[in-house]
Amino acid sequence: MLSVNSIGVLGAGQMGRGIAQVAILSGHEVSLYDAFPESLDKGFSFIESQLKRGVEKGKWSRDFADEALGRLQINKTLEELKNCDLIVEAATENKEIKFKLFQECDQLIKREAILVSNTSSISITEIAAQTERPQQVAGMHFMNPVPVMKLVEGIRGLETSNETFETVASVAEKMGKVFIKANDVPGFAVNRILMPMINEAVYALYEGVASVEDIDNAMKLGTNQPMGPLQLADFIGLDTCLAIMEVLHDGLGDTKYRPCPLLKKYVAARRFGKKSGRGFYEY
Repeated sequence: MLSVNSIGVLGAGQMGRGIAQVAILSGHEVSLYDAFPESLDKGFSFIESQLKRGVEKGKWSRDFADEALGRLQINKTLEELKNCDLIVEAATENKEIKFKLFQECDQLIKREAILVSNTSSISITEIAAQTERPQQVAGMHFMNPVPVMKLVEGIRGLETSNETFETVASVAEKMGKVFIKANDVPGFAVNRILMPMINEAVYALYEGVASVEDIDNAMKLGTNQPMGPLQLADFIGLDTCLAIMEVLHDGLGDTKYRPCPLLKKYVAARRFGKKSGRGFYEY
């Protein structure tokens, strides 16, 4: 098993900043990179505010928070991450974007480093094939919001070595997460189950079975889910939900994974959910 002291995080959005936060709190040196400077600024400010809130709530001391924040570096070029032991890609759920990032990382990041993707549905084997180090590529699917959710879904590609996968599991556990193993199939385990349920809820709305509120209340009160499927879709991002459903539909070839036309219409209208201010609900 390899020793991981420094972690590079690609993407300072909702997932990337959350991963960076739990990494610095677990004692890792973190380099946070994003192609957009404004995203980096927002990501740093968010992490800083979360650490401050933790102090106010008595979760940790001011000294602990200051030490953690001191382990966070903001980087405007990918090359600045070249000496990291582990790279976590947390870019948008788009195959071409991820492929390009892994191709660049393979050329820029030190040869012994492990490269992992936070993808929620895209094949790790395909991602690894973009590099000349497929044995050192794995999936590390964090749940949203990262600081709160305990699960990390680990996915090994066809070429992923035992040493790489054991190292990834160890890093997740050091972050205080529960690590589960899933096969490299479309959607892995979590989204193979979750996304069809959300898609079916959208179909229920589309076909007039019940209203948004009644669908969510039915699932919350009838099945004891903490959040209804349509509200959850808003929090995940309707564009992300659609992207995952398309991966499931294309990869498995079964009509039961066909994205609901209403979901596609909302995404076309840029109703992405909470992040855009409007989805099935208004924010």
